[in-house]
Amino acid sequence: MYECANITVTEFYLTPFSTSRTGDIFVFTGFLVMYLLAVVGNLIIAVLVCTAPQLHTPMYFFLCNLSSVDVIYVSNILPKLLSIILAEDKTISYFACITQFYFFIFCANAENNILACMAYDRYVAVCSPLHYSMIITRKVCFIISTSCMIFCAINSLMLTIMISTLSFCYSHKINHFFCESRALLALSSDDITGREMVLFAEDICLVVFTLLFILISYVRIFSSLLAIHSAKGRLKGFSSCSSHVITVLLFYGPIIFLYLKPESQHSEEQGKILSMLYMAVVPMLNPFVYSLRNRDVLGAIRKVAKKITKKILGLF
Repeated sequence: MYECANITVTEFYLTPFSTSRTGDIFVFTGFLVMYLLAVVGNLIIAVLVCTAPQLHTPMYFFLCNLSSVDVIYVSNILPKLLSIILAEDKTISYFACITQFYFFIFCANAENNILACMAYDRYVAVCSPLHYSMIITRKVCFIISTSCMIFCAINSLMLTIMISTLSFCYSHKINHFFCESRALLALSSDDITGREMVLFAEDICLVVFTLLFILISYVRIFSSLLAIHSAKGRLKGFSSCSSHVITVLLFYGPIIFLYLKPESQHSEEQGKILSMLYMAVVPMLNPFVYSLRNRDVLGAIRKVAKKITKKILGLF
């Protein structure tokens, strides 16, 4: 809550996709399906990694982190969007908006860092296989994961404080389906030049540099794989990295196009669609990407399914 010209403002108005009432039904159904698939799929991955002994490896530890973050990611934004479409009540309280912004930044940063950790894990596994168990230990994984989460929490808090100190005197209508940074800055009556520079620096440091690190890691990985004389060995190496490469492309593609491209070159509706891709479509697809082509995950699913089937049959 803040005061501006003796007026206390307690809520904002979100403006999702511009469609007819019939179109809203299709949008609602689509987002509901994506939300349920994302939550159920990622929870299944997290539970499998925690319970299946064959998945107790660094790669799947980071995958469990990614799945947990994805559940928070979609649950932070999509339920509110669904309620807006269903009830046609577009209001969101000031506190809820700021909270949503915090978790949006936290999850985006966390996913960014986890993808970098997974790239490093694959780099060591392929380029230094003999030293892998000594470099990527459980202790190292825990320290890296904890450090990333602490950094994301502090960074998100700083950006949230920066946004929450803005004055919104002219308009309370957020031209987006959630409380996004650019949409909030566009409403402010303050001089936002400094804040825009901070956010741009964040994009460069946290997105571009991380993506460069991932790309360099995979250049080294693919170079090492191409040097393998055995076709079977090359295929196994490429297969172990393919799921992560697909996730990286799906996550960074829309983000780079949306946040590093000048605002004048894309419309607001286009921005909403791109945002939907990395915050709804990608979390929904991640469980499928990491399970459909992964023998370890598929094997764990079969074992868990057999155990559940035996328990159910034992009740009769």
